[in-house]
Amino acid sequence: MNLLKTSFFSAIIAFIRVSTGFISGKVIAMLTGPAGVALIGAFSNFITIVLTFANGAINTGVVKYTAEYEKDHESLKSLFSTAFRISIYCSAFIGVILLLFGNLFSKWIFVTDLYGNPIRVLGGTIILYSLNSLMISILNGKKEIKKYTLVNTTGSIIGLIFTLILVYFFKVEGALYALVLSQSIVFFITLFLITKSDWFSWSYFNRALDRAIAIKLSHYSLMAIVSAATIPVSQILLRNIIITNIGVDSAGFWQGMMRISDGYLMIITTSLSTYYLPKLSSIKEEEEIRDEVFKSFKIIMPLVVLGCVTIYFLRYIIISILFTKSFIAMQSLFFWQLLGDFFKIASWILGYIMIAKSMTKYFLITEIFFSANYVFLGWLLMKYYNIEGVTIAFALNYLLCLFFMIYVFRKLLFLKRVTKN
Repeated sequence: MNLLKTSFFSAIIAFIRVSTGFISGKVIAMLTGPAGVALIGAFSNFITIVLTFANGAINTGVVKYTAEYEKDHESLKSLFSTAFRISIYCSAFIGVILLLFGNLFSKWIFVTDLYGNPIRVLGGTIILYSLNSLMISILNGKKEIKKYTLVNTTGSIIGLIFTLILVYFFKVEGALYALVLSQSIVFFITLFLITKSDWFSWSYFNRALDRAIAIKLSHYSLMAIVSAATIPVSQILLRNIIITNIGVDSAGFWQGMMRISDGYLMIITTSLSTYYLPKLSSIKEEEEIRDEVFKSFKIIMPLVVLGCVTIYFLRYIIISILFTKSFIAMQSLFFWQLLGDFFKIASWILGYIMIAKSMTKYFLITEIFFSANYVFLGWLLMKYYNIEGVTIAFALNYLLCLFFMIYVFRKLLFLKRVTKN
């Protein structure tokens, strides 16, 4: 597996996800308006947080060690069995919490207890969600990119079907149920595909929990938990600040801009997670790591620039196609959001080294500080530039993050190369 091949399959995943996401987004925007878009975006953030805790936040660790133990079948059996048990235990615990306190979570996310039932349904199905996520991580670590692509595209299509039907009949609440149920159903498809793999045997999942493996995974759990407790939470906080100070429609404009941003960058972020992370995890020599980083910059950043420029000049057309006329005010958000996307991907290319090499301390500092800084800058600049200030804060925050990454990896990127010459 190489970056170009992976990028091709990532492009398929991204195309299907973007297409289905934008179709469902268009329907949601038409039937629920900017306010509905904001509420559904908040629930998506909440699901990200909950799923991270529901499988013990081990996905990244599973990808890393699956790639690292590629030819060590005994270690893989211990890894998969331990990860399976962690996922079961954690999802059962989180499921009970959601079932018992659905209304309280609804008040926190939506500022109303009207949506407690979708949260309870999430609690009842979270174990399927968790196991599906685990199996997808195994396929990723195994570099079975074709099956990985099939599972992800199937999930996107099922999610679209659920969204179209449920939003039509039940509006916002229907969209919430669609988010909950679609990935749970995909579990059965993922299970079928993974059992058809040449390497698969139930013996990979029936061993007792391995304490040493669990400790290794815990390092990644800490990183994933911090990500889940910072990035989505920072978005929830910013969304609530926007709603309180400017209005729910402005929150919908911002959420729509984030949706466009996440959509076109999906091919890049998918390539990073499916190729780049396993590749960095398997490399031991610093020289090889540096070469891989520079190769990724040369391939990925021109694509980001092309995407940013194209979307900026087509922004009016994109808004009219993906949303409705009531969203036209979001055109002022494009420049700073797209500039921030450029800095974001550049910093992520370096940031993945922290994940691949278990640089837990630096990772935690980065996630916590820059997520908090994003909220602070968003709140501050909103006072002077209205909703546009939040996207200015996004760009400025990721520029600072990129500078920090360059500083952390300065020896890897520059000093040793100069010494060698």
